[in-house]
Amino acid sequence: MSSVAALLQAKLDAMPPVRAMAVQVVSVTPDRVCLHAPLAANVNDKGCAFGGSIAGLMTLAGWGLLVARAQALELPALEVYVADSRIRYLAPLYQAIAAQAWLADASCWDAIEQRLHQRGRASLNVQAQVLGPDGEPVASMDARFALVMSSMAGDATQLG
Repeated sequence: MSSVAALLQAKLDAMPPVRAMAVQVVSVTPDRVCLHAPLAANVNDKGCAFGGSIAGLMTLAGWGLLVARAQALELPALEVYVADSRIRYLAPLYQAIAAQAWLADASCWDAIEQRLHQRGRASLNVQAQVLGPDGEPVASMDARFALVMSSMAGDATQLG
């Protein structure tokens, strides 16, 4: 496991609800984060993956992507918050949950970094999905995340 993936795993393990989901970091690249959670820890009354766990894992993958980016850019004072999201459930999932997230516009990062340095906060869009056994999406998410320098963390609702 890379040092960035290990750091992300440690951050995830420090959150009790995430630890209960048994979330594992599969891979971290500058463009994508993939997470895994076993069905047994995330099953609903119908024997399939709990919708809240699917939503949570996609959100965590998006959050993890931005945390990893901040670490790679040596922005340790950056806080990452999910601001809003739209989730679509397309089919039940009867296996472990594998979520992946990526930037909706990969070319926006330079502008985001510039805005962070100028204003101390920025927002950007992330997409995520969970694939079924046939490789087709069973859930997808479009989310907006807020990036806030720690000195402004109390003002996270004022996105820019």
